[in-house]
Amino acid sequence: MIRTFVLLVRAARPLAILVAATAALSITGGLSDASAKARKNPMDAQAHAPASTGGRSFSGMASYYGNELAGRCTASGARFNPGGMTAAHRSLPFGTKLRVTHGGRSVVVTINDRGPFVRGRVLDLSKGAAQAIGMTGRGVGRVVAEAM
Repeated sequence: MIRTFVLLVRAARPLAILVAATAALSITGGLSDASAKARKNPMDAQAHAPASTGGRSFSGMASYYGNELAGRCTASGARFNPGGMTAAHRSLPFGTKLRVTHGGRSVVVTINDRGPFVRGRVLDLSKGAAQAIGMTGRGVGRVVAEAM
């Protein structure tokens, strides 16, 4: 019986090593990928400027979202109003006011949601905000945003 137990332990050892190695590679692979992304896109660092530094600005591509999410709760807990002057940002505090400019037209929005989760985008605007600056035609556009 002891001999059977020893054989089972020896047989299970390579499997345990394989599982541990796979987990370690997954974790370190994910970390190195994240740091590589941070190095490749210097705009991300600017986009994450704290809201308390009024006047700080960032630029990049923005998109908008509209009626499909009407009435659902945003990350801040507020109900999404497609006609409202709101926006989603990955890290700015909820309640932060931004002046967003596109094509010479500006609108003031309030951050009340998280996103965008599409690579290369810095803001998701509500449909109302996108219409106010003439950005609904193509669905995406280059914007300059300034914290107020």
